[in-house]
Amino acid sequence: MAILVIFEKVFGGIAFATSVIGLVPQIYKSFKTKSTGDISMIMLWNYFVCSASWIIYGLMVNSSFVIWSNVVGLITSLISILQKRYYDESC
Repeated sequence: MAILVIFEKVFGGIAFATSVIGLVPQIYKSFKTKSTGDISMIMLWNYFVCSASWIIYGLMVNSSFVIWSNVVGLITSLISILQKRYYDESC
């Protein structure tokens, strides 16, 4: 049983780290260039819905790693959606 807890912590940490770095470089690039024309709004909404769904699942199974890594994903996708709406005239 202890090995499962270790695996949960390791892979939970990996999931958290990848969620943090998932959209952050794109957010930074969009802020610096003031351009989001090459980013798909559908992809951003998909990322948002996916993160929200994982948060709900994490709450149902009581997994803090699932919840918090996807809270970060939800926030970064929301920032990206707002940037897209602000910088891209076609939205």
